[in-house]
Amino acid sequence: MAKILRGRLQPLMREALAEFMATFILVSFGLGSVAQFTLSRSQLGTFFSVNFSWGVAVTMGCYWAGGISGEYVFTKIRRSNVLKVERGWREFIMRTKGAHMNPAVTLALAVVRRLKWTKVPAYCLAQLLGAFFASTVVYGIYRDALDAFDGGIRQVTGPNATAGVFATYPKPFVTTANGFADQFFGTALLVSCIFAILDRNNNAPDQGVAPVMIGLVVFLIGTTFGLNCGYPINPARDLGPRIFTAMAGWGSEVFTAYNNWAWVPVVACPLGGVLGAIVYIITIEFHQSASADTEHPYEPICTAAAMTEQKESLLS
Repeated sequence: MAKILRGRLQPLMREALAEFMATFILVSFGLGSVAQFTLSRSQLGTFFSVNFSWGVAVTMGCYWAGGISGEYVFTKIRRSNVLKVERGWREFIMRTKGAHMNPAVTLALAVVRRLKWTKVPAYCLAQLLGAFFASTVVYGIYRDALDAFDGGIRQVTGPNATAGVFATYPKPFVTTANGFADQFFGTALLVSCIFAILDRNNNAPDQGVAPVMIGLVVFLIGTTFGLNCGYPINPARDLGPRIFTAMAGWGSEVFTAYNNWAWVPVVACPLGGVLGAIVYIITIEFHQSASADTEHPYEPICTAAAMTEQKESLLS
């Protein structure tokens, strides 16, 4: 029993650690760019540079852990358009690439059966912790700059507010409903574009180029839908640093400010991500040709021997 548990836990621990580090890298670079822009009072950075930094940060996180976390999942896909192959069903190996760095991505993959539900808690916790610890590092590096900016009085709102360096907050004119729709749609765009980029039955780029394309998607969302609330599109990226700021001197106002804004990214982003995945599958994957289906859209085709080996290892 101990050997079985160890065999099952070790891969999960490896994947969770990869998610932790990828998210740590993402949030460290991202928050660092926001801190430099804000604390220099726009002298060392622009809104464009912040968006560009977040996009490149996503790319670096993908390169760090894209080949580590992830899993093989067996599923049976209805193939009514195929001539009586195993009574209309075929079994495919599916591999979901790692470096999600985002609970919305993880949840979307689980909902559409690209990731085991048993792994979702570990992935999401690792992502949240990665974002939390990244915010502690950025805070430590920029603590003197924070003190010079706000006089040591940590503020959530006002001209010397610094809470926005770490978590997202809406503009004063943005209603909760508008902000919810903003995050729902932005995350749906993100996840649907990720599915498109990784779909090898579509027009997917080379595997090594995919992280760059995903980073460009984040950059594009930031430059087009970043006005209302800073496009968190990632519950871990927002909640982890928000929890840290509550502990580091900003207080409970980080959760109650702007009509209790804190819950919006946590709820809207996962829902939007699930919708984005479903929309892509319904509009694209369901209509791909039978010849394209000979390899799974999210991984180069596996040999029969490799498929058998993976199946036996999973079922053992």
